[in-house]
Amino acid sequence: MPILWLVIILGIVEGVTEYLPVSSTGHLILATELMGFDADKWALFNVAIQPGAILAIVVLYWRTFLDVLKGMFKAEPSAWRFVRNLIVAFIPAVVLGLAFGDYLETLLGSATIVAWALIIGGVAILIVEKLAKPTDKGGVANVTLKHSIGIGLVQCLAMIPGVSRSGATILGAMGMGVDRKTAAEFSFFLAVPTLTGATTLQLYKHGHDMPPGMGQLILLGALVSFVVAVVVVKAFVAIIQRYGFSPFAWYRIIAGAAALVWLGMR
Repeated sequence: MPILWLVIILGIVEGVTEYLPVSSTGHLILATELMGFDADKWALFNVAIQPGAILAIVVLYWRTFLDVLKGMFKAEPSAWRFVRNLIVAFIPAVVLGLAFGDYLETLLGSATIVAWALIIGGVAILIVEKLAKPTDKGGVANVTLKHSIGIGLVQCLAMIPGVSRSGATILGAMGMGVDRKTAAEFSFFLAVPTLTGATTLQLYKHGHDMPPGMGQLILLGALVSFVVAVVVVKAFVAIIQRYGFSPFAWYRIIAGAAALVWLGMR
């Protein structure tokens, strides 16, 4: 397969899966392996195209970000609570990423771990959907400090490929009593500093190892992921409000099982 097609496909996969509770990293690893490429050699690319998905959230929720910025200058309590919640939720990922990042990178190429994580995560989603009793929190600014810290800790589970950052944060929030819409938006907004930090760290550590021409491929992949993510995020919010997260849970279980069968037959 031509490299250009691989880049476009990986950009589509990133855009589709980054904000769904199905694990973007896991799908990128499996997609790379399925198309006959070495996932380890494309690990940096898969991280470096995340700014496209980040930009999608900034574009879709620009009014929210602008209102928060204005509110901070006006000393509005809700604006500062919004920022506080995202900061405290972001800190655990920073600490664990810096402490165990090198070890976790060794897991990124394991398609088997991804497959099992997809299945286990799917079962977890079904359990949380059945047992959680969320109440309307009325937006990210009204999530309690305690719950924000808890969401940040749960997000750290996504350092295991296949767990899903969005899935961990959304289901973690719901398990603490946050309603579906607020939990999803908290996950979206938390993705901005989290993915920015992860991309910056990986480029700092491995950017000098990029082969010639990789920079242009990353830009193309990021552009594709941006366009796709804009469409997917809009649809995702509508789907979870009507059907919940069960469709994504069953998808994870089926995809994980199929991946295990395929990996066993290689």
